[in-house]
Amino acid sequence: MSRIALKPSLQPELFVYSFPVRVYFENTDAGGVVYHGEYLKFLERARTEWLRHLGFDHQGLAREHRAVLVVTALAIDYSRPARLDDMVAVSVRLESLGKVRCVFAQEIRRDDEVLARARVTVACVTGDQMKPVEIPAALRRKMEAAL
Repeated sequence: MSRIALKPSLQPELFVYSFPVRVYFENTDAGGVVYHGEYLKFLERARTEWLRHLGFDHQGLAREHRAVLVVTALAIDYSRPARLDDMVAVSVRLESLGKVRCVFAQEIRRDDEVLARARVTVACVTGDQMKPVEIPAALRRKMEAAL
């Protein structure tokens, strides 16, 4: 007998964006293992594509809102190595949202195996003087919907 939920339920995985990344030779050391700094590039690509998924891009934010998103803090835990030719999924989940800063929880997975987990704090600043500025209202609305 199948069970059907009678009430709608919130499924947190619906609020997680996932971006596929192939591991290339340029990402690895001589042993074919991904160099630790390359994971930061994978995380950045996924956040950039998440932003595009919301309908925004870095150049547009700078041009139209004079706002730039910069990483102010990052903590990463490496669990298992990614290797040459692996296809990994890099997830982005908005963990918290302030007026100027937001925090992302990100994972890099190969199939069901977690390779790395990161917590990334991003701030919105002016493009010219790099001073804190509120996240543009249109972007904030989209981000709030992702919480």
